[in-house]
Amino acid sequence: MSAVAPDPAATPPQSVRLVNLPNALTVLRLLVVPVFAVLLLAGDGMDDARRGWATLFFTLAIITDRYDGMIARRTNQVTEFGKLADPIADKALTGTALIGLSVLGLLPWWVTVLILVREVGVTLLRFWVIRHGVIAASRGGKLKTVLQALAIGLYILPLTGLLASARWWVMAAAVVLTVVTGIDYVYRALTLRRTSTRAMRAAAARRAAAGGDAARTDTAA
Repeated sequence: MSAVAPDPAATPPQSVRLVNLPNALTVLRLLVVPVFAVLLLAGDGMDDARRGWATLFFTLAIITDRYDGMIARRTNQVTEFGKLADPIADKALTGTALIGLSVLGLLPWWVTVLILVREVGVTLLRFWVIRHGVIAASRGGKLKTVLQALAIGLYILPLTGLLASARWWVMAAAVVLTVVTGIDYVYRALTLRRTSTRAMRAAAARRAAAGGDAARTDTAA
């Protein structure tokens, strides 16, 4: 089971500039999304040149996703804006790519719906448990992210032959990991809600209150 980080609510707030490199990379990724969508859908997806450009923009956006969080943590530039905007930018990019591919008939809709439901669900779970702690990304989750990005990139490219067949298998592996890691995240989130320091203190307070009520009842009797 992956480690759980300390309760962020117990960490003193830090003064960090809102305008910094990690946040700039996150905003850049958000701005790339509509450009990517236009390139992908141009000519009903039949324009190979623009799909090539769409692949390039998608790849650059994925690279910024890799480095904005890493830079923020290593240089102590984590901000509340970054915590909120980073997952939004990730889901916007991935969601736009998947929906665009399904609109073009290149990817089954059930794959798009399954992945998006999992990603949005995990994001909501992350906010649900944030006062209890932060669930670290598992190896499976990291591999899932890599396979999703690779599969989407291969689907965006106008491929034929063996490579076109290979991308189906990459996407199949990504879908399996999407489901498995999603179930694992739900389990870890529920466990954290029960066993975190905050949850244990709340349970102890409830027991103490119940004991006090019982003592008062006995005295009254």
